[in-house]
Amino acid sequence: MEKLKRPVYLKPGTDDFFKMLQQEVKETVLKNSSLYQINILKSLGLLVLFFLFYSCVLLFGNNTPLLFIFYILCGITMIVLFINAFHDAAHGALFKKPKHNELFTYSLELFGSNHWLWIRRHIGLHHAFTNIPDWDVDLKQSDIVRIFPTSPLFNYHKYQHIYMWFIYPFYSLNWIYIRDFKDFFGKKDNYVKKVVDKIPKKEIYLLFTAKALNLFYLLFIPMILLKQPWYFVLGAWFAMHLSASVVGVIALVSTHVDEDAHFPVTDENGNLSATWARHQMIVTKDFSTDSKLANFLYGGFTHHVAHHLFPGVGHTFYPYITPIIRRYAEVYNLPYTSYPFYHAVRSHFRMLKNNGVKENILKTGEI
Repeated sequence: MEKLKRPVYLKPGTDDFFKMLQQEVKETVLKNSSLYQINILKSLGLLVLFFLFYSCVLLFGNNTPLLFIFYILCGITMIVLFINAFHDAAHGALFKKPKHNELFTYSLELFGSNHWLWIRRHIGLHHAFTNIPDWDVDLKQSDIVRIFPTSPLFNYHKYQHIYMWFIYPFYSLNWIYIRDFKDFFGKKDNYVKKVVDKIPKKEIYLLFTAKALNLFYLLFIPMILLKQPWYFVLGAWFAMHLSASVVGVIALVSTHVDEDAHFPVTDENGNLSATWARHQMIVTKDFSTDSKLANFLYGGFTHHVAHHLFPGVGHTFYPYITPIIRRYAEVYNLPYTSYPFYHAVRSHFRMLKNNGVKENILKTGEI
């Protein structure tokens, strides 16, 4: 695949808002060490909770309703652990020592994926080039759904706002058993290889090992130990992935891809029209920031603007950083948006409907 020229952000001036914002956050919020300790306790607690629910599958799984309930709780806990603890560790924001963060990222292998690949996909592409066509791999994953207005338009896209309701629940299955292999071995539109020249062999071995281990302990061991028919266990395992996907997709669609989303493109020289920090304010949105339940479940995704501006800071700090960002947005006339999650999800599907047809010549906006 031909390597494209990397987008270049506008250089910040001496009066750039982000320099002053960073200083204020450092002098106020980041000095609260208790928020760091809460993050560690929450993260380790979620890891213990996942294996507690898994143990309940083995202990009480001969009761069919309990089999499904505890598998579903495993799925929800798995994705909440990923969104909160693993996500922070991958950004080096969970523990103070890098080696401890790196060690915790191996928790993704427990769920069948590959932490090395995910970090390069998410940090090397999504955070570096958020919402930029041909670069943000977290948004551009498949031709099945058309997110970028610059992507090819196929006839079936006119129905994407309908059929994606039925495809999104299979997100985790696609991620673990299809997308990972495409990013490791695929040649067509392999965006990961824009930032990786060569994939280490040990990661390829680890990829297959993690998937085999995941299937063994989450599917085959319950099939062997429980007196349930194998297809009941398989059905409960599917329910686990469906529940994980539904919870996870809410975070994915609520932060960058609503009907008012911007997808900036570069000029002929590869330059963008905004600084990196202003770009993050333009293309990122918050959701349900005042909900304690949403903040617990979704961590750095509810306060997603704070996360994109301060990716190296743990998510427990974000509720205290967001009010400062809002104030700077008012003073410097910067875009800032926060929706309830149901509004964000509804707006995402309206965007799918709009992007599924030829662009209206009366439509305006930054494309």
